[in-house]
Amino acid sequence: MRQVEFGILGPVEVRVDGLLLPVDGAKQRTVLAALLLSGGRVVSDDRLSELLWGRNPPVTMTAQLYTHISRLRKRCAPWLQLARRGPGYAMDHSGARFDWEEFQRLAEQGRGELADGRYGDAAERLHTALALWRGPALSDVTGFLEETELPRLEEARISAVEHRIDAELALGRHARSVPELTRLVAEHPLREGLRGQLMTALYRCDRRADALAVYERGRRVLRDELGMDPGAGLRHVHHGVLRGDLPGPAAPEPVRVRLHKAGRAGAAGPEPMAGDIWAGLMPAMLPTDIADLSGRAEQLAIVSDGLRAPGRGGATVLTGAPGTGTSALAVHAAHRCRADFPHGQLYADLREEDGGPKDPLDVLGWFLRALGVGRHDLPAALDERAQLYRSRLAGRRALVVLDNAVEDRQVRPLLVNGDGCRTLITGHSSLTSVEGVRLVRLDPLDAAEGRLLLAALAGPGRVAAEPDAADRIVARCDGLPLALRICAARLAAYPQWRLAHLADRLAHAERRLGELSLGSLDVRATLSRCHARLAPTARYAFRALAYRDEGSAFTARQAAVELRWPEGRAEDVLESISEVRLLDIIADGDQLRYRYRPLVWLFAREQRGRGPGPQPPPGGTG
Repeated sequence: MRQVEFGILGPVEVRVDGLLLPVDGAKQRTVLAALLLSGGRVVSDDRLSELLWGRNPPVTMTAQLYTHISRLRKRCAPWLQLARRGPGYAMDHSGARFDWEEFQRLAEQGRGELADGRYGDAAERLHTALALWRGPALSDVTGFLEETELPRLEEARISAVEHRIDAELALGRHARSVPELTRLVAEHPLREGLRGQLMTALYRCDRRADALAVYERGRRVLRDELGMDPGAGLRHVHHGVLRGDLPGPAAPEPVRVRLHKAGRAGAAGPEPMAGDIWAGLMPAMLPTDIADLSGRAEQLAIVSDGLRAPGRGGATVLTGAPGTGTSALAVHAAHRCRADFPHGQLYADLREEDGGPKDPLDVLGWFLRALGVGRHDLPAALDERAQLYRSRLAGRRALVVLDNAVEDRQVRPLLVNGDGCRTLITGHSSLTSVEGVRLVRLDPLDAAEGRLLLAALAGPGRVAAEPDAADRIVARCDGLPLALRICAARLAAYPQWRLAHLADRLAHAERRLGELSLGSLDVRATLSRCHARLAPTARYAFRALAYRDEGSAFTARQAAVELRWPEGRAEDVLESISEVRLLDIIADGDQLRYRYRPLVWLFAREQRGRGPGPQPPPGGTG
């Protein structure tokens, strides 16, 4: 027997033994889809007429309708059983495969498995159901039929998506769900179920601030568009995030690892120790990859080649001004090179929440635990931990990523010996005092690179439609990837915004830093952490010298006159501000000039607004 398939979950189509039969014209496809969706019931001539022509059918309606039916019979006979019944037509497609009916059957089975706690089966079943969608349903019929039938089809699809994500969250697949949920929430901002799922996934990824920001955006959308507050379900998730007691996965999948016996170079390391949660696990501590990294091809190649180069130990330091994306590039490069480090990847953020340095003793404790050292076997002294750490990594190929390093004293105990391991460090300070480092500097993105980053998140069509507005956004963000990522995320969250609208909002200097904040992404907070590292005299000079016009450069001698300090002291303080990348240094012939970047200048002006405080004496300590 021939295999006949009808499809409406995408363009309307008929296939026989896999071969596509021609069904020409939107009206013919509309008649076929309407009959398929009727479930074998009679569809009257009046109803078909309304789906074809709306409320103003032509005088030849009956003749044209007969023509469409006749052509369908001719094209699809003998597989299409279409008969005249009373005031209309009915179609029998029993025995044929109809993608909409198959989707409903699989989705219903998946919902039942989810309710029974069979999360793995539910996730697989619902994934199979959703794979039947070839694109927007009914994409090539008349607008009258689409308006009538598409809402229920789309509701069924998004409901199945929610149930599939419920199953995947129950299995502990929260990290991989975040990108999809972010897109879905942007597409369906009023759907509270999806928003609650995104908050749950972010919470389980230790991103509580982001989860709370998602709730706040949803609350504002509901209030502004519907004049209502979030429902009980979303409020429950919000309270759980605030209290820190949101439940974990109901049935997390077991971690499957391949254990290796200890040996010499090339071996995976020590035997697993009974009763230890890290026993037998290969360290895989990297944060989630940044898939939409843009404009860093040259630097990415340099870092990746340095990590992969044979016989070259030492460390690579990625440095740049606040917001230039050193952490994002380091994580992306580390993921790109994971296969080159079969014995694991260690990662630590070396910066405390207030911008201060974390204690390397604690970081070594985390690393040694991940390398199989029991909690009670950790040495108490820093030197002992460092020696054990290097011994554990001897003869292996492992990658160590030290993110947001504040000072060289943090980094030295965490460096590894030998040719097999690599260390990748990020920080606003260059850390050139650390022996043998290779320095890679990140500058702000140019206009073309900035447009690529905006397009990656907000959509290439929107950026291509308003190139001048995109360039204004890039310029007002100083080309900083952090600021551009915030702008792109806001555009994605508000698809009704034009780029020109956002560019105009950024044009107001007094509110620009406030605009460049979204959830845990905050330009002002990033600058504040660098500012907190300055000594009191440097903080005083930083705000006192911001009175001049935006973008104007000045020498150490000019600064000394304005601060009423000796020139040598002024130069030392300016260098300390430049070291944390809050001032740019420009070579101008035989002398150096200093300059605030625009966003840093706005931040410094805010510090002036908080009051200059007492002027430190010329001989005061820094």
